[in-house]
Amino acid sequence: MSQSKTIRILEVVSPVPADIDIANAVTPLHISEIASALNLSPRHYDLYGKYKAKVLLSVIDELEGSDDGYYVVVGGITPTPLGEGKSTTTVGLCQALGAFLDKKVVTCLRQPSQGPTFGIKGGAAGGGYSQVIPMDEFNLHLTGDIHAITAANNLLAAAIDTRIFHEASQSDKALFNRLCPPNKQGKRSFSDVMFRRLNKLGIAKTSPEELTPEEVRRFARLDIDPDSITWRRVMDVNDRFLRKITVGQGPEEKGMVRETGFDISVASEIMAVLALTTSLADMRERLGKMVIGNSRSGEPITADDLGVGGALTVLMKDAINPTLMQTLEGTSVLVHAGPFANIAHGNSSVVADKIALKMVGPGGFVVTEAGFGADIGAEKFMNIKCRHSGLSPQCAIIVATIRALKMHGGGPEVVAGKPLDNAYLAENVALVEAGCANLARHVKNTMAYGVNVVVAINKFSTDTEVELKAVRNAALAAGAFDAVVCTHHAHGGRGAVDLGHAVQRACESHKLPLKFLYPLEVSIKEKIEAIARSYGAAGVEYSEQAEKQIEMYSRQGFSELPICMAKTQYSFSHNAALKGAPDGFVLPIRDVRASIGAGFIYPLVGTMSTMPGLPTRPCFFDIDIDPVTGQIRGLS
Repeated sequence: MSQSKTIRILEVVSPVPADIDIANAVTPLHISEIASALNLSPRHYDLYGKYKAKVLLSVIDELEGSDDGYYVVVGGITPTPLGEGKSTTTVGLCQALGAFLDKKVVTCLRQPSQGPTFGIKGGAAGGGYSQVIPMDEFNLHLTGDIHAITAANNLLAAAIDTRIFHEASQSDKALFNRLCPPNKQGKRSFSDVMFRRLNKLGIAKTSPEELTPEEVRRFARLDIDPDSITWRRVMDVNDRFLRKITVGQGPEEKGMVRETGFDISVASEIMAVLALTTSLADMRERLGKMVIGNSRSGEPITADDLGVGGALTVLMKDAINPTLMQTLEGTSVLVHAGPFANIAHGNSSVVADKIALKMVGPGGFVVTEAGFGADIGAEKFMNIKCRHSGLSPQCAIIVATIRALKMHGGGPEVVAGKPLDNAYLAENVALVEAGCANLARHVKNTMAYGVNVVVAINKFSTDTEVELKAVRNAALAAGAFDAVVCTHHAHGGRGAVDLGHAVQRACESHKLPLKFLYPLEVSIKEKIEAIARSYGAAGVEYSEQAEKQIEMYSRQGFSELPICMAKTQYSFSHNAALKGAPDGFVLPIRDVRASIGAGFIYPLVGTMSTMPGLPTRPCFFDIDIDPVTGQIRGLS
């Protein structure tokens, strides 16, 4: 079957109905038909119902010798709190390429968290006539990957507190005897994971009976410093009251009380590992290397030191396979991973992109989305994701809206849940032109990576031709390969055909190698400062805590990892109120932390919440189910 046989041309209506109504009006094709269009046979995937399937990593091995298609990343200008339609543009472009330009195409998207779905932002399946379907399944449990991450993360959290508890109440010998108990024949042995700790300690012995008392102590006693623990529990719900909790208050815990907290599941390092891993063996290594804190002597303590790395991998063994879905117009989608775009790199998985590039082949297109503005998502896509994957994009898209540009030009504050000021509804070319400074910086920064940049102007009904022309002129003046007005939200793939043509030309004419913003060999501070300069900062200021952490990570041998800046998405700077293209500011680094298993250092610029709260009126007020038909209502 060719992909053209799965294509469905939509009959659009105006005004555009609610997202869930559009999604419910289209019956998806059986996922086996989508798979067949990609030349996948039933041995290449596992079905999860009628409309979803897990694509197995064996596809990469089978297609190893084949050439890749074109690789396109979608970023955006600095957004308003309402979002500027990156996911919708990503889906709309792929519908245009597949349904109207007869190209083989795969969309690679992150899996949405249930936090925003039931909170304030809504789902992430795209919108209008450019959506992934079934939209309700996409936004809810999907194939359980986030639940697997939650289980694995919390198993590790339990292992940490349990180990501290048992070490506090036992002698070295008793602890060792319980870690390496005799079998029925009275013989002791090390489990496989224990050899990882022995190797780390430089102990080349294979039997527990051979260890000296000093080696027994070093092996058995992790001596975790409770104040150094960075690993927290997670759940995939916005719950502000779990940001700080106290554990160990039960009488059986013998007064071993400590403060900790919950993050949202997509902020777990295990999610970042899933997004950056390249194979099951690689994931096993990364999960085992995750650092949860330090010993009292300052040595990093890993999941494998706790003996839990293998168990974490078992919990994640199905989650490593990306989920195959489809758009409204029958083009293929791979949904996989959903790391936080602030404290992690905010991109879908490496394995999904690698599989997709092989499946579309030469002349085909893989379009993947990077979270938030290009200063966060696209920068991390280039400097972290592409370093890990070895893949190089030919084209980067920057999504812009008149609304966001007016805000950056000095327009009134845009607040989610409140009506827009009239400045955003009436023509104001001067405001748009002033805001284009933000667009221009994103274009120039992204071009520096050696990719062709296409600006996608996501048109709203209140935008005027004069305003749209001003944006196009500003984009081209900044060096963009092209700038195209899109109406995919209202018209589906037909509304992004011009964007599809521009992206095809940009990919076909691309000649430059991928350039990184910094080499890995320079110091942590030099890498931080290179990123800060790209924001427009005149310098960087480090807190005493940040200085301490940088010194520690450098001493522990982690200084050659890439940098993943954790900062607000609403400004190039650390201050969300600084719109446009601010410069001359000093970027404050409050703290520096590390995701060693995932493979990056993340400086905290200001305060980052890793557990969102619910607003007064969350999205869940509108979500319900028809008990007769079983159809879900109110998802957006």
